[in-house]
Amino acid sequence: MATQAPEATEVMQKVNAYEAFQQREGIPVVRGFGVEDLRTIEVKPWARKGGLGTYINLDGTGGTNDAYVCEIPPGQATNPGRQLFEEMVYVLEGNGSTQVWYDENKKVSFEWKKGSLFAIPLNAMHRHFNGRGDTPARYLAVTNAPVVVNLFHNIDFVFNTPFTFDDRFAGQEDYFSGEGRLWRNRRNFVLETNFVPDTHGIELYTWKERGAGGRNIMFELAHNTMAAHISEFPVGTYKKGHRHGPGAHVIILNGEGYSLLWPEGSDFKMFPWKTGSMVVPPNDWFHQHFNPGTEPARYLALRWGSRRYDMGGAIKMDQGGSDVSVKEGGAQIEYEDEDPRIHQIFEEEMAKRGAACRMKSMIQWCTAAE
Repeated sequence: MATQAPEATEVMQKVNAYEAFQQREGIPVVRGFGVEDLRTIEVKPWARKGGLGTYINLDGTGGTNDAYVCEIPPGQATNPGRQLFEEMVYVLEGNGSTQVWYDENKKVSFEWKKGSLFAIPLNAMHRHFNGRGDTPARYLAVTNAPVVVNLFHNIDFVFNTPFTFDDRFAGQEDYFSGEGRLWRNRRNFVLETNFVPDTHGIELYTWKERGAGGRNIMFELAHNTMAAHISEFPVGTYKKGHRHGPGAHVIILNGEGYSLLWPEGSDFKMFPWKTGSMVVPPNDWFHQHFNPGTEPARYLALRWGSRRYDMGGAIKMDQGGSDVSVKEGGAQIEYEDEDPRIHQIFEEEMAKRGAACRMKSMIQWCTAAE
């Protein structure tokens, strides 16, 4: 016997706790496909953090992670704080120092400069200091705040719970000064560390499967579920197309070029980039990076996908192997299988700059001279 549905006077409203939290922060929120230059993006006074800031919620994150830029005025510091979400920090401009602690009487300090990379141990108190009295310091942070804030939907708990994750950080004096440990992971190298002094100068290693004579190093930082890597590829070349899950924030460390991005079966979108640009490829979109510039192109990716801590497929970054052909169940398009228009666009971009293509030995329809 059917029962009559009860009358309801109101419709349940969906709540996104992270978006509500951001609105209360009182600083700008940048959205879209990418950022032209993180070093010049507008920042506004930020009461909670101290200094100035802006949130960056690009489409390609899928709401799984986020970024923000924080600027510390000359001679000043951020407010002390802690949080239950992971945070990786890349220094865009300036130099200074950071204090990290669980115990007020046992603070660990380290110095950083432009190009440094580090991660804040989970829920540890921390504070950043601008070491210059005449110029601002500016950094980019990538966090998994959207997942954590929406999961607990209690801001006081996220920012003020006193739990100590001493399995991640126990106040070690050398926590941010050790050289770390280099691991071999399948066909590339992984550096397990908590501090990278210079992302621009760190040694990289050949990863021939990704194409074009590129080099790479992976990072595991502060026992996080998020991770990072640096890749570099030569002038006049481009990397093989591939796809993966959401939230890979690609920051251009040096070079000038462009990326093509496309969902399977659709046309390409082009994103031009230069030093200081950032792009986040959308979930499961193929993408490919091109260097028609005058110097090797190097980029830093802050992303999901720890090699040590398995998320069990909750956020799937590696679609069967980013250096394995789609024909073998992986996520990479080999040069011989790519759409010929991709190379045609590259040759056109090279011609605009009067530069020489160096893909002759790799692309069968390349028209460049030997």
